[in-house]
Amino acid sequence: MPKTRLLLADDHAVVAKGLEAFLKETFELVGTVHDGRALLEAVDSLRPDVILTDISMPLLNGLDAIRQIRERRSNAKIIVLTMHRETQLAVDAFRAGALGYMLKVSPPEELVTAIQEVAQGRAYVTTLLAKDLITLLLEAGGRAPVEGSALTARQREVLQLIAEGKTMKEVAAILEISPRTAESHKYEIMQALGVQTTAELVQHAVRLKLVGE
Repeated sequence: MPKTRLLLADDHAVVAKGLEAFLKETFELVGTVHDGRALLEAVDSLRPDVILTDISMPLLNGLDAIRQIRERRSNAKIIVLTMHRETQLAVDAFRAGALGYMLKVSPPEELVTAIQEVAQGRAYVTTLLAKDLITLLLEAGGRAPVEGSALTARQREVLQLIAEGKTMKEVAAILEISPRTAESHKYEIMQALGVQTTAELVQHAVRLKLVGE
């Protein structure tokens, strides 16, 4: 039986190297990328069976990368591997299109199990969060609120790049839009969030986990 083709996405080089060394013993590691936009390109070119991605990544965060991968009709199964323990993020990840949610403090053998389960099309949540996730969904009647739902996908992209310190000209170049359009997006984001300064935009981006603190 051929090995599961696995693609890693993590912006921390040391973490990525450790994952590579551990996982290549069981799976076929087809590549490792370090930002969300590189992940989108790698999915198209490498066609992995399973993607293991972090949430906090430069240029495009993991959740929005997952949404775009799903929009491209990729058959790859996606597992989020993150340090973030908030159950709401797990809900957001599954809603975006992930099939698994793991923590970086989870036992290594559980990560192998998660990849094997997800590769077969079965959902998997780390045992460290499963109880809290079920409780959250029950309390919300199965419909936990969507964090950051006031913004469109494009606006989240712009907000993340602004929070990473990119100029509007750089934002425009990365997203392949005009500087005027980028400025228009920034204005609309500020209106939607009810803020007046770039510093306030950065605070919202951190709260939404678009960038790290």
